[in-house]
Amino acid sequence: MAAEVQKSSDLSGWTLSVAPMMDWTDRYCRAFHRTLSRRARLYTEMVTTGAVIHGPRERLLGFDAREHPVAVQLGGSNPADLAEAARIAEGYGYDEVNLNVGCPSDRVQDGRFGACLMREPAVVADCVAAIKAAVRVPVTVKCRIGVDDQDTEIALDALAGAVIAAGVDGLVVHARKAWLQGLSPKENRDVPPLDYARVAQLKSAHPDLPIAINGGIGTLAEAEAQLAHVDGVMIGRAAYSDPALLIDVDARLFGEAAAVADPFAALEAFEPVLAGFLQDGVRLHAVTRHMLGLFNGRPGARAYRRHLSTFALREEAGVHTLREAVALVSREMPTVESRAA
Repeated sequence: MAAEVQKSSDLSGWTLSVAPMMDWTDRYCRAFHRTLSRRARLYTEMVTTGAVIHGPRERLLGFDAREHPVAVQLGGSNPADLAEAARIAEGYGYDEVNLNVGCPSDRVQDGRFGACLMREPAVVADCVAAIKAAVRVPVTVKCRIGVDDQDTEIALDALAGAVIAAGVDGLVVHARKAWLQGLSPKENRDVPPLDYARVAQLKSAHPDLPIAINGGIGTLAEAEAQLAHVDGVMIGRAAYSDPALLIDVDARLFGEAAAVADPFAALEAFEPVLAGFLQDGVRLHAVTRHMLGLFNGRPGARAYRRHLSTFALREEAGVHTLREAVALVSREMPTVESRAA
């Protein structure tokens, strides 16, 4: 279980967060991202209530105290199970419990949770109320603006109104519909059109509720533009594929000193954390797969990725393997033209 440290008990630092992403935002990814930014809020992958209650809890919920502020995202639709799972997660030290009402995969539809719950705002409200009664940390919901042929003017207001009445502490809105019939989960991240104005409209209607926006935001400049209308921005794939953008978050969005100067300094700072993982028996590739995009746009970035993709899989791989890969990257700043390479 995570050691007791000073934790965030509210959503005041919700300005920029890294989205929960299945198969991506595991504890190794989060530890790496925390090295890049002290302030960005991090989220676990979605974990189902059944897995939390009956599964290997330490593997699913264990994290390092360095990761704070960090939130757990739960998937489920049974209020009692969600309350129990939330109690367990709070015991591990998470700063927030987030309920998934946005994932469009077949798995969550079969289990009656995720985006399909947009059709059942009363159920979501019951879930939020049960979680709120079980924990002391903030309880938030991540949703879409609607699903399938729903009218987003009606659907989003209905969901928001229900969870506000249940005492929700904040809402993260992916500014796209989810099409549960006809689109794959991957297509649901890109094909439905973005409607940022709908989220801004929701914020205007509920000025006292913290609302964060998610979907298609790829740069800190775009995040800053959104922060003129909402309280927080959640970045997903951009933060994962180009993690160096997180280095500028603390200074640019929080007015504080950067955690590290550049990607090279980041990996130097991360080495002791990586060594600890390796000492615990973690394979190097399990960690470095989250770092492949760190040097995007720099000369040598391709060689760096190739070296890690090849040698991090080997049994003898270690910190030296990462150092060898980093040595292939130029320390000179790229030009604007080469950044897109």
